[in-house]
Amino acid sequence: MNIVASLIPEQWIADLAGSEWALWLIAVGAIALLVVGAGAAVNAAAKLAAVLGMSKLIIGATVVSLGTTAPEACVSVMAAWRGNAGLALGNGMGSIICNTALIFGLCCVLKRMPLNRFLLNRQGWVQFGSGVLLAGTMLLLWAAAGGDLSRVVIGRSSGLVFLTLLVGYMFLSVRWSRQHRELIPDEAGLQMKDDHRGYRLLGNLAALAVGLAMVVFGSDVLVVSAVQICRNHAVPETVIAGTFIAFGTSLPELVTAITALVKGHSELSVGNIVGANILNVLFVVGAAATARPLNVDAAAFYLMMPTMLGALVLLRLYITFSGASFRRWQGAPLLAAYVVFVLLSVFKFGGGIG
Repeated sequence: MNIVASLIPEQWIADLAGSEWALWLIAVGAIALLVVGAGAAVNAAAKLAAVLGMSKLIIGATVVSLGTTAPEACVSVMAAWRGNAGLALGNGMGSIICNTALIFGLCCVLKRMPLNRFLLNRQGWVQFGSGVLLAGTMLLLWAAAGGDLSRVVIGRSSGLVFLTLLVGYMFLSVRWSRQHRELIPDEAGLQMKDDHRGYRLLGNLAALAVGLAMVVFGSDVLVVSAVQICRNHAVPETVIAGTFIAFGTSLPELVTAITALVKGHSELSVGNIVGANILNVLFVVGAAATARPLNVDAAAFYLMMPTMLGALVLLRLYITFSGASFRRWQGAPLLAAYVVFVLLSVFKFGGGIG
């Protein structure tokens, strides 16, 4: 079965199926490409925020998030187009769980991250609302089907609604940033000649594009090689869809978030994680459902949906009741939830590792 759409000929990887060391070498090389690309993207995004007069949080939640969410969109759309609807939906929902429970949880544990209440009360509510919208859509379809899960299908009309909301979200993100000048980096207040500003803008855009291209390509190669490794060890496809592929396509968010923390751009990490969650619903699931209706299977309905909602509720509580920054201990429950999710995926819905 064709699992993912690749930027490289999949036959190249398939030909290496019997060479385990070669597959692992390719995976390690892809991770290195991810790290370099993420570093370039974070640097360019931080500078672009200053040139455009926008906050780093908004840049992280829009421009960077669109780039780092591209692997999820590519995998899910092509999987849906080829008839692997369960993989498409599982990848989108699994990525939300990975972003919130694993990546945000890990960032919290590693460093005390700032909490910009104005922006996160807006971006955060859009994030929470997007997750509720997806879960609500699934529940309404399940109720309309009389509880028969085999008849629950997220159709093209729902996908188009998600994509329309995506356009509105992007517009509002820029508008919110422009309305609050105090959120703009100090560098934006410097007087620059128009020609100098234009050169800086083009240079940063080019660097951002190159960095994100490296992130997307590295993620794609990593996913293809990881899938082949899983096939070699007879890992069930349900596990591949909900855990390995979702983790692989979320690696850009993970690397970008950790790199931003190391470079002192914690607000970019938060914005990227929150924005990626929004885009996983409106962009990834929306585009996949528009390409072809998505059937909802038992793993997505009984495991992924409640886990996704639980993680988003916990993050929403953190935003509401925390002070000027997130507490480092707050990452522990999220990380624990991710471990439980993976174990249930493998042993409850995946039948264990074959």
